[in-house]
Formats: sequence, structure tokens, C-alpha cells
Amino acid sequence: MSKVSNFTEGKIFSPLLKFAIPILMALFLQTMYGAVDLLIVGQFGHAADVSAVSTGSQVMMTITVMITGLTMGLTILIGQKLGEGKSKEAGDVVGSGICIFAVMAAIITVLVVSFASPISSFMHAPKEAFDGTVSYIRVCAAGSVFIVSYNIIGGVFRGLGDSKTPLITVAIACVTNIVGDLIFVGLFKMASTGAAIATIMAQGISVILSLIIIKKRGLPFDFSRGSIKFHRNLTSKIIKYGAPIALQDGLVHLSFLVIMIIGNSMGVIPSAGIGVAEKLVGFIMLIPSSFSQATSAFVAQNYGAKKYDRAKKVLLYAISASLCCGVIMFYITFFHGNFLAGIFSKDEAVVLAAWEYMKAYGIDCLFTAIMFSMVGFFNGCGKTTFVMVQGIIGAFAVRIPVSFIMSKIVPVSLFRVGLATPMSTFVQIILCVIYFVILSKTLFKKEEATLETSL
Repeated sequence: MSKVSNFTEGKIFSPLLKFAIPILMALFLQTMYGAVDLLIVGQFGHAADVSAVSTGSQVMMTITVMITGLTMGLTILIGQKLGEGKSKEAGDVVGSGICIFAVMAAIITVLVVSFASPISSFMHAPKEAFDGTVSYIRVCAAGSVFIVSYNIIGGVFRGLGDSKTPLITVAIACVTNIVGDLIFVGLFKMASTGAAIATIMAQGISVILSLIIIKKRGLPFDFSRGSIKFHRNLTSKIIKYGAPIALQDGLVHLSFLVIMIIGNSMGVIPSAGIGVAEKLVGFIMLIPSSFSQATSAFVAQNYGAKKYDRAKKVLLYAISASLCCGVIMFYITFFHGNFLAGIFSKDEAVVLAAWEYMKAYGIDCLFTAIMFSMVGFFNGCGKTTFVMVQGIIGAFAVRIPVSFIMSKIVPVSLFRVGLATPMSTFVQIILCVIYFVILSKTLFKKEEATLETSL
């Protein structure tokens, strides 16, 4: 039977790292799905093929992060129920989650497959890359059930404090994706369509492996077919916690799609350059993302156990560790981005365009180390509405308008366009710090009231 990790007692820093590292590795391998597609297409195809995969994968990534955001509702609620000692309700949380995401998978499949062409037009996919973009989006959307299922399972495991099992399954799936890309893209020359087929095939294998592991190990709470229904109270809480995160993540990625549209309108080379840079940025941001997810799981249990001071210590440790890594990533990205971009493209013009854009993200590495950890803290506390608000403000009040303004300054500089991102993150940090101060006073009052009651 699977075990539940207890984050409410003992040391904080070493368990946090042990929990975050498998999450980091799993996110790394998951990011490899799209990255391997782009890497192999870049080696066997042309700039138009690279543009098609980069644009199509950005669209699918926007959908995926919204699903992942909603599954955070599962992670948070499972963690809180376990922290409260209500293990039976944790099984009902999973059952409600399955129902919610089954409906989502059906809707995504029908809509995105049907509107793949209009979506590509909206993205201003270059003429040379238009058909490839449509094909990539359509094939990936047809396999949405696997994308949704994978994220449900990952959300459940994180809620249990288990970050190693998803790592094992995604590692095997990543190898499958690489083999599939080499066959469909390299051998059969299927370009973007082949890359999409390999990605969905890998996701499917990951889900099957996860289900086999769950069946073999069992779950540390009561769960049966009868659990799979819309439990009214729990369903509403999953949506209450997860929907703001999903909306925020979706809108934030929508802002990045706007930047991609700006790049696409500049031609194939800038489009491919931004596409390569965004894939690299996906790797660069893995460390703060992993600490954000780890912080959420840690804080959720401590929040459920009413150990608010311990929850705040988790945040401080997460920021410290993430910021140390952020300094290193800043140096590599800002000063050696051309080497990184060269891994994904053999076209020198594309490499230089990607490096120019990435320099701005090098600066953002320092800011996201702080902001992502704070977002993880707020998510763990169930304050997901604030997370949504600050994310939307950053995306629509800063990132989109600044990138648009920078794109109009002649000569156009991808570095200046990219600066919209660290500027947005900086504003979000200010908002998070203000809310943290307000929330800390509230949590301390709750803690004091709890202590007085127990005495």
C-alpha cells in the first residue's frame, strides 16, 4: 500500500529538497516531450517545421498548464484532508476529480480538433508552417484524454507526498517519445505530425504505467468505483482551489502566445527563434516550478494541521534554495544562450534570434525564484483567488502591453520584447509580498487562537 509522507513534523529543508528533486526531474522529463520534438525536427527538418512545432506546442502547453492548474485543486485538497486526519474523504476527493476531468477531456478533444485551423490562424502561423501547425495541434488534441489522465494521477501522488512514482513513469514515457520521434520524424519524415504522434503515444504509456503501479500498491485511503461521482461539497472545493490556478496559468500562457504571435508576424526566423527560446525557457524555469509544487504540498499539510508558523518556514527555505539556483541559471542563459540554442537548431540566424530573446529570461530567473515559491505558499493555503489575480495583473497589465510596445520600436529587438516578462514578474513579487504581510497577520492570529483554545 502507498504511504503518505508526513510534512507536519520534524525537519523542513532536507525533506523539502528530497520531495522537490523528483518533482524537478519529472518536470524535466515532461518538458522533454515538446523539447525532443523540436530538437529532432530541427535536425531533420527546416525552419518552417521548427516554427510549426514551436507554435503548435505553445498552444498545447497553454491547454496543459490549465489542466495542471486545475489538478492543483486535487493536490491541495488531498493534502489538507490528510493533514486533518480525514483519509476517507481523500478518496472521495479523487473520485470527484476523475469525474471533473473526464468531462474536461471530452470538451478539449472536440473543440481543439474541430478548431485547429482557426487556432493556427489566430496564432499567425507563418504561411510556410501553417499546415504543419494545424496537423500538430489536431493530433495532440486527439490524445487529450492521456494528457488529462496523466495530470490527475500526478496531482494525486503529489497530494500523498509521493513525487518519485510520477518520475518513474514519466522517465519511461520520455524514452518512448524520443524513440517515437526518431522513427516518425527521422525515419518516416513526418515532420510535425510525426512529432505529435510520438508525444501522444508517450503520454498514453505514462498513464498506463501509473495505473498499473496504483493497482499493485493500492492507495492509503478508501477508494472504490462508488467513490467516482460528483461529491457536491468536494467537487466545489476542487474547483474553488483549482479553477483560479487554471485560469491564471491559462491567461499567463495566453500572454506568451501573444508574444509568439508578435514573433510569427515578424517572419519565420524570429518565429523559430522565439520558439526555440521558449523551449529552453521551459527547462530554465523547472527549478522554481518544482519548488512551487513542493511548497504547495508541504504548506497544504501544515495548513490543514494548523501549523502556520511551520508553513512560513517552508516558504523561506524554498526561496533560499530556488534563488541560489536562479543565480546560476541567470549566468548560463544570459552569457551562453547561443550554446543552448544551438542544441535545438543548426540555423545560425535562428540561434542568434533565440539567444537575443533568452537574455531577458536570464534576468527573470532571479525574480521567478522568489515569485514561484510565494505562489506555491499561497496555493497550499488555499488562497488561489489571489494567485489568479496577481497572475492576470502581471500578464495583462504588464507583459502583453510592454511586449507590444517594444515590438513597435525600430529596429525591433527580441531582447526588448522579452524584457516584458521580468518586468511582469517584478510587479507580481510586489503584490505577493504585500499579500504575504497581510496574510501573515491573519495566520498568526489563527495560530494564537488555536493555542489558547488547546490550553
